[in-house]
Amino acid sequence: MKLNYSLFIIHCSFIILLGAQTPSAPWSLDQCVRYAVEHNLMVQQGALNVQLQENSLNTARNSVWPAISGSASQSFSFGRGISEDNTYVSSNTANTSFGIGGSMDLFTGLRVKSNIEMGKLNLAAATADLEKAKYDIRIAVTQAFVQILYAMEVCDVAQQQIAVDSQQLVRLMALEEVGKASATEVSAQRSALAQSRLTATQANNDLRLALLDLSQLLELPSPEGFSIARPDYNITDGSALPTADEVYADALRTMPSIKAEQLRMDCAKQNITLAQSGYYPTLSLSGGIVTDYYALLGLTGRGFGEQLKNNFSPYVGLSLNVPIFDRLLTRNNIRNAKLQYSGEQLQLESVKKSLYKEVQQAYYGAVAARDKYASSQVAEESAREAFDLVSAKYEVGKASITEFNEAKSNYMQSTANLARAKYEFMYQMKVLESYRGK
Repeated sequence: MKLNYSLFIIHCSFIILLGAQTPSAPWSLDQCVRYAVEHNLMVQQGALNVQLQENSLNTARNSVWPAISGSASQSFSFGRGISEDNTYVSSNTANTSFGIGGSMDLFTGLRVKSNIEMGKLNLAAATADLEKAKYDIRIAVTQAFVQILYAMEVCDVAQQQIAVDSQQLVRLMALEEVGKASATEVSAQRSALAQSRLTATQANNDLRLALLDLSQLLELPSPEGFSIARPDYNITDGSALPTADEVYADALRTMPSIKAEQLRMDCAKQNITLAQSGYYPTLSLSGGIVTDYYALLGLTGRGFGEQLKNNFSPYVGLSLNVPIFDRLLTRNNIRNAKLQYSGEQLQLESVKKSLYKEVQQAYYGAVAARDKYASSQVAEESAREAFDLVSAKYEVGKASITEFNEAKSNYMQSTANLARAKYEFMYQMKVLESYRGK
């Protein structure tokens, strides 16, 4: 019974181990992008900054409310002190007081309003920065995803080449046995097969490295078991490409980097108004109520509760502060705010120019990728026809093994080039779509 129970435990453990080692389902591009956006550290830092700006805005909004606080104090005096009948006697005294008071700004030269407006703009800018971080990780993931797709295509081509070389080696070995092929031809084909296997090994290594790059972008603990699904992507007609100016016009409206800089410029403009509030007077209201208990130590006086009840003293007051001369602090603050606003204007123009350069590069990259894809299609078709022709000649002994291998290599290389051109065009189109907010 114990032996059967042990075997049962081992069997269950083996099943669990196999289940743990089962590779996960292939990831689509959308899954990779969503996962990266949720787990990327830069995106998380951007989300924290948004929360900080939300708290700052909340603080600015709450500054319009009065501030209320309570107080309590206890003091002792030794020596001459004032008695209850306002005469000085030589005695130790104790004083206990309680109070509650508050203050409220009635007018602060529009400082509170400016702080609230700046808080809104800073929050919107932080949100745009968060969107930019998401955009950047989407582009990086898409690029890494396309690189894996190309590496997978190269691996497929390498395996096809191995299959062709293996078939030819078997054929030549059979012909050698009947005296219709030489040992030199067999040796040359073995060398070609070995080279094809080396190419496949390098292609597999490149694929593993590409998978590693993407898994690191996704913040995965390990690339083991990670794979991607090949999308069903159809190359559209090249004439459907938008112009660079159309893409740039859309990018100005949709790119988060532009939105963030525009909001920072607006915030800098609002900061001028905040600095100008230093010229205005401020008016505040305060009020409260206090009470205390006073006693000569060692003497019997009115009770604690009675004194607290009878000594209630409410108060209310207004405080007006008129700036007369602040050593030119407000003037310099206004000048600095205007300089910061000019700097933000220049920064916005710089970002727009950088964006225009990026859009132009993406557009002409897409045009070049489209043309390269069209040329690669023609080249691949021609190489395939040449390979079929040489193969037919080789089968009837009218072409040498060298001619066959050369035609085969050209065909395989053209197939790999077509795959690269296809995915380059696919990536460039994705970049253009992202600039247009899609």
